[in-house]
Amino acid sequence: MNYIETHAHIYSTKFDSDRDQVIQDIKDAGIERVYMPNVDVSTIDAMLACEEKYPGLCIPMMGLHPCDVKEDFQEQLAIMKDWLDKRQFAAVGEIGLDLYWDKSYFEQQKEALKIQIGWAKEKDLPIVLHCRDSMDETIAIVKEASDGKLRGIFHCFNGNLAQAKQIIDMGFLLGIGGVATFKNGGLDQVIPEISIDHLVLETDAPYLAPVPFRGKRNSPAYLPIIAEKIGDYLQISKEEVAQKTKQNALNLFREIGS
Repeated sequence: MNYIETHAHIYSTKFDSDRDQVIQDIKDAGIERVYMPNVDVSTIDAMLACEEKYPGLCIPMMGLHPCDVKEDFQEQLAIMKDWLDKRQFAAVGEIGLDLYWDKSYFEQQKEALKIQIGWAKEKDLPIVLHCRDSMDETIAIVKEASDGKLRGIFHCFNGNLAQAKQIIDMGFLLGIGGVATFKNGGLDQVIPEISIDHLVLETDAPYLAPVPFRGKRNSPAYLPIIAEKIGDYLQISKEEVAQKTKQNALNLFREIGS
């Protein structure tokens, strides 16, 4: 069984002490690719170092995380656009809106999101969206920008069924992670009503570890736990979840170097 991890910060400093072992655990768990979302300008070097050290396994995206949209966001975006112009990335991400941590830069977040969606359309790349406490606001911006080609993932989806259907109707995928295993995560009301054709697997490592590791450092090696839970909800095998979500991810991300 092979899995694709669509969202993990494997370059995070939280893995600096034992990254080689974590990578081995990932391989042992059958994870064949780890797509890495960027956060801000300061994380680019570490992310690309992981790509270089673990070629074919760790695959980078490029984008500015909404929590890092501050006064200098235009300068950060200029650096990221330069990177996108000089080499290939799998997606524009992690981008989006966040109303959980800090609402003071929300207008700038919206502007940054729209700019980065423009890059994705220009370069025919998918987008990977962060939408914490801002699902409806993110859906509205994506819907306005949709042109029949815009595609991507609503990362760490934890919305309701109506929101899920809106996302699917726009041609986007739902990124399902550790929240699916949480007792009060709410996804037990959504996933049973959604086809596996619209889902991809993710961990958001080192964050949001699934039960029974909740509260500890997360790892892409835990992806099979999430797959099994999704299989329980959909009444299909873990093997089918792995195969279908892998194909969904491969259909979305373009090969770097192709």
